[in-house]
Amino acid sequence: MKSQKNIKIAYFSAEIGMSSSLPTYSGGLGVLAGDHIKASTDANLSMVGISLLYKEGYFKQQLDSAGNQTETYPRFDLDLRLTKLPNKFKLTLRERDVWVGVYKYLHKGEGGQITSIYFLDTDLEENTNEDRAISLRLYSGDKNHRILQEALLGFGGVYLLDNLGYNNIETYHMNEGHCSFLTLALLDKFNGDIDKVRSLCHFTTHTPVPAGHDHFSVTRCKELINNLLPNSLNLPSWNSDNRLHMTELGLYFSRSANGVSKLHGQVACEQFPDFHINYITNGIYHPYWLGESFRNLFDAKIPGWRTNPNLLLNLSKVSNNELKNAHLHQKNILLEYIKNQSSQVLSKDILTIGFARRAAEYKRARLIFSNLEKLAKIGKNKIQIIFAGKAHPKDDKGKKIIQNIFNDANQLKNHIEIIFLENYNMQLGHMITSGVDVWLNTPLRPNEASGTSGMKAALNGVPNLSILDGWWAEGCRHNENGWAIGSENSCDDESDSESLYSLLEYKVIPAFYDDNKKWMSIMRSSIQTSVDFTAHRMIDEYYNNFYKVEERMKAIK
Repeated sequence: MKSQKNIKIAYFSAEIGMSSSLPTYSGGLGVLAGDHIKASTDANLSMVGISLLYKEGYFKQQLDSAGNQTETYPRFDLDLRLTKLPNKFKLTLRERDVWVGVYKYLHKGEGGQITSIYFLDTDLEENTNEDRAISLRLYSGDKNHRILQEALLGFGGVYLLDNLGYNNIETYHMNEGHCSFLTLALLDKFNGDIDKVRSLCHFTTHTPVPAGHDHFSVTRCKELINNLLPNSLNLPSWNSDNRLHMTELGLYFSRSANGVSKLHGQVACEQFPDFHINYITNGIYHPYWLGESFRNLFDAKIPGWRTNPNLLLNLSKVSNNELKNAHLHQKNILLEYIKNQSSQVLSKDILTIGFARRAAEYKRARLIFSNLEKLAKIGKNKIQIIFAGKAHPKDDKGKKIIQNIFNDANQLKNHIEIIFLENYNMQLGHMITSGVDVWLNTPLRPNEASGTSGMKAALNGVPNLSILDGWWAEGCRHNENGWAIGSENSCDDESDSESLYSLLEYKVIPAFYDDNKKWMSIMRSSIQTSVDFTAHRMIDEYYNNFYKVEERMKAIK
């Protein structure tokens, strides 16, 4: 167990997904944060994690027969690895004292290493009901509530680290703009020394979509957290529009910054031209995301793969039959789950396509339904499709997408079996990415920053059928480890849907049914490709490029 004095990196994230039993995440950002911490632990980095404890999670999704989404917020049973600490401190929000408590979660790595994660909590008896609700739900409430949550995370997180004696932090890593208030807490701590704050901070941005970046009226912020804000900040949006843009705030006070794929790094530089933004392509924590049957197979045939994923590059010790049987086992787990949840029976012998994403317009979940007649002709008795994904409770357009998928599925019911699984979470994501035969991803390029679910599928020998966006723009070897929909030069619904249909009809379906040698070659190539997209590789790059402060400073001198 590392002592507080030896911890050098504080990793802040509004959501951290460590397991489905701890629903302190909504989707890709939180799951990535969990994978980041897990891989950092295996690498024995001196890191501590900071987030909020959402006792009512994100939400539990229910879907009726027409695809209408409703939400409930059941309190989850506190994970046995969560320990309530005696530490409490006060934060002034809305011009009154709000008490903040803390829970500690210990993550144990593959080699027995331990990383502590602290979850801040305002659901305390000392607080008013209004203040107790600040940390209750993830991404809920209005802009006022969002400001209060982000103030709790940023200011509260820095105060907590000081309170617990973490006095030697060299890097405060902000995972998205939700954490950016920590820079102002540090500015206050170091008496307005901007250079000192910048020497300590690193920023990661995850979204090319403007709506994904929080920004608030300065007036609104001052009404809620006036005592915590400086009178002015030299930020573009603050000066021109009287708005506090949280990504700008994090970037302004950081020594370094990165996007999460090569293409996204380019987009981020265009979004924020006043700042230098590098990139590190995201990666997944492979010991978790590999299906159980593959884990057992690789434990027997490729020992050491859990801590050294490069060993998976050599699959010669594993036969085609062993790979095929491992995949069929994972597929059967998924199909059995579907039967138990929906009473619908899918065939293990039919090509199964998976699409599991947050219901957002740019992800184009319905691209495959652009021409129902054509899809029915191509796919009748040859494909079945599994969907999953939540719409934000206040996103009516996202909810409409789900309803339309149900309607499309109903129109195709005599031709193609289509299932929409409710309440997408880490456990279900694990089953789908390891259990389908093909992973479909159809974002409007270049709006997919990374797309880690595709990496999880590839790790399990599931080829990607995807737009050349995010990680797939780097990882795709067309017709060798999967297929590229459309091209890098254009992206529109009409041409992309035509490309998708053509690939299904002439490449994917024939290979699956008629060319086992080709299909197994693609499966092997998918697994080998995934080695370049593990969180172990990602953490190695973060360490060498952004975390090694002492070594970098010596090099500069």
